[in-house]
Order: sequence, then C-alpha cells, then structure tokens
Amino acid sequence: DSLKVQLEERGCTERASLPFHRQLLDGRLKQTLGGGIGQSRLCMYFLRKCHIGEIQVSTWPDEMLKTCAENNVPIL
Repeated sequence: DSLKVQLEERGCTERASLPFHRQLLDGRLKQTLGGGIGQSRLCMYFLRKCHIGEIQVSTWPDEMLKTCAENNVPIL
C-alpha cells in the first residue's frame, strides 16, 4: 500500500488515523481521486501560455472565445 509506505518513510504514521487517510487505507476511497498531476497546467507553464485552451481541446463559452480572440490568444 503506497500511502502506508509514504507515511512510514516520512515518519508520519500517526496520520493513518486521520479520516481521509483511514478511508484510503481501508479501500473506501480510490487512490486516484482528483485530476492527476496537472499535466495541462504544467504544459501551460513550460510553454508560457495564458489560457488552458491553448494546450487543451475543450468547449468554451462564446464570451471566452471572443475575449481570447480580442487578446490574440489562440484557442484549440
């Protein structure tokens, strides 16, 4: 169990009794909760982009597309 190993390595085994940690350790929560490591945000940073739509395809409100176009921000 990765959480147990991490808590032991950091010397924080007492955290295993916290509600969130307990649910993970008991298998009541998936370890993949959340959005991962934020790959799109990392790409934005390294590529120096100001809007996530420059590196990730999605649907955007018309007003957002208009604002981006007015500011020369190309949206995928």
